[in-house]
Amino acid sequence: MAKTHGTRRKSRYKLRKTVREKGLSPISRSTQEFAEGDIVNIDLDPGIQEGMPHPKFQGRTGKVIGQRGRAYIVEVCDVGLAKEVIVLPEHLTPQK
Repeated sequence: MAKTHGTRRKSRYKLRKTVREKGLSPISRSTQEFAEGDIVNIDLDPGIQEGMPHPKFQGRTGKVIGQRGRAYIVEVCDVGLAKEVIVLPEHLTPQK
């Protein structure tokens, strides 16, 4: 059987909800707003595929540097390089 090379490969456990998380996500996650300069954590919500960054950014912390429509542009350090990731607010949580 041919091997797939999709963006969700090797993410069997990373993109899975626990038993208590199953079902719809709270609406407050999609309506939260961030300002430029805010520090945010990328926390992927597997129930919403739209606007989800690559799974390698799961758990990363970055800084909001702009907005593009409803999505936010987050600057994340990846292997010593600064990268810009476009993420919907459903996949972001504020840094405490």
